[in-house]
Amino acid sequence: MSPFFKRVLLTGLLAGILDLAYAYLDVYVRSGRFASKMFQYIAGGALGLPNSMKGGVPVMLLGVFFHFFIAFSFTLFFFLLYRKSKISVLNPYLLALLYGIFIWCVMTLVVLPLTALPGRPMNWGKGAFDAFMFGVTFGLVLVFSARRFFGVARAAEMTMR
Repeated sequence: MSPFFKRVLLTGLLAGILDLAYAYLDVYVRSGRFASKMFQYIAGGALGLPNSMKGGVPVMLLGVFFHFFIAFSFTLFFFLLYRKSKISVLNPYLLALLYGIFIWCVMTLVVLPLTALPGRPMNWGKGAFDAFMFGVTFGLVLVFSARRFFGVARAAEMTMR
């Protein structure tokens, strides 16, 4: 496996785990209960919520797959964007926040409306906080991983000349 894809996979795995930690914590703080069927809910995007909530381990594994597929997709997109554009010159914290806002917009305005999950009314305050948390759980991990990876790659390239 190439160093690039290895870095994308490891970074996506870490970002996906941090995002899950935030999601579980968010549900716990709002409801006082542990979200025991988080992955069944995620799988409900494809299966419909009534079907997925009745499902067992296979449905849960489908939810795990969907969650990490999305995490890896956002990670790969960011790494390709980072490599091909000039975004690396931005302040890393600002870039992380902007990417968090981008993820929130894509998930909330594009992906979730296309799923079989029931629609929910927009809560802009919660949405702003979630976008910020995407910046923390995804953005910071991606920015600093890409900076380190491409910085090392550029340094190695410079020494070969």
